[in-house]
Amino acid sequence: MTATATRPPTADAPGRRSPWRYAALAVVLGFAAFWIWALFFASKDPVNGIEDPAWAERAQAICEQAVTERESLADYRRVDPDDPSMLAEKAEIVDRATDIVERMLDDVVAETPTSAKGRALVPLWEADYRTYLEDRREFADQLRAGVNRAFAETVVDGIPISDKVAQFASDNRMPACAPPTDLG
Repeated sequence: MTATATRPPTADAPGRRSPWRYAALAVVLGFAAFWIWALFFASKDPVNGIEDPAWAERAQAICEQAVTERESLADYRRVDPDDPSMLAEKAEIVDRATDIVERMLDDVVAETPTSAKGRALVPLWEADYRTYLEDRREFADQLRAGVNRAFAETVVDGIPISDKVAQFASDNRMPACAPPTDLG
């Protein structure tokens, strides 16, 4: 005859549930509920959407024309950082391109969106865009002064202001209205 040893029951033995199992189950169910809500019930409208497609279409047409005009200024020569005349030429091109973008922005905001959300958001977008244009002007001034540094733009809430302006343009289906990346 053999003696068999029996173990005393543990807290995790079948029949007794650990409180950690319930906590883990609650976390898993919480994640599942969140993703079900996010995928099927949450609003898919962009935060920056102005709810005025006619205004956005008009803006896109204006911006497309400005992009074409600005592209005609492209100068692919390599700039000698030690040549003040080349830096001055580059500054002149930057100013002319910025003038085109500024006229574009003036034309776009000359008409007010019909929606209340659009009337609230467009002035904020315009203000951010004008800050970006000021950054371009300062860059051109630095070039004229003989300083050839990388283009530095204003940062808002940890992101470059051009990203904010571009996100608004994207959310409203007017990609041509995004800030130019010709200085980057």
